[in-house]
Amino acid sequence: MSQDASSLPEGAALPDGAALRSMSAADIAPVSELENRLFPHDAWPESFFYDELSHAEPSAAPERATRQYWVIEESTSEGVRIIGYAGMMCVLPIADVQTIAVAPEAQGRGLGTVLLRTIIEAAVSRRAEQVLLEVRADNPGAQALYRREGFEHIHTRPQYYPDGEDALIMQKALKDLNAPSTAATFGKASEDSSSAGGTR
Repeated sequence: MSQDASSLPEGAALPDGAALRSMSAADIAPVSELENRLFPHDAWPESFFYDELSHAEPSAAPERATRQYWVIEESTSEGVRIIGYAGMMCVLPIADVQTIAVAPEAQGRGLGTVLLRTIIEAAVSRRAEQVLLEVRADNPGAQALYRREGFEHIHTRPQYYPDGEDALIMQKALKDLNAPSTAATFGKASEDSSSAGGTR
């Protein structure tokens, strides 16, 4: 089911014709195709997405679900296509950004911001205390997005990726966001950098 503007994270907005909804098994083929375009050196196999969704609702009972995945789809005169996706693992007290990705032709439209804020909002609702993510050291656009949303670089994993690139570990504390008066409150969405295509 698609989300309307009233159910998006506060301050986030999707462009006309785009909708955010939960990922389903039927989405895995187009998501995997986009995954391979964006991450040619370390793309997840389709089987990994199926495994991840097996830990998400409705496959897993609400009290056992440790994953949440979303897609952004766009309706055009040529049909509906997936232009972005994201996933989170939450094992309290930590939520982890499993992936965030936006199609190259759709970057610079604020979609990465919507996906990241959706993850943060979901982590807050689960009472996580912090959100962690890994991002390639050679992806300054994605790093800039994460810093705008309050993430800080806390560690570097040398040669973490298959091509030898380092991974930056970034963290956002959710202590203040979990307070009733400030839960899920975010500033106005800003445009993503054109190079902020994904976390890897």
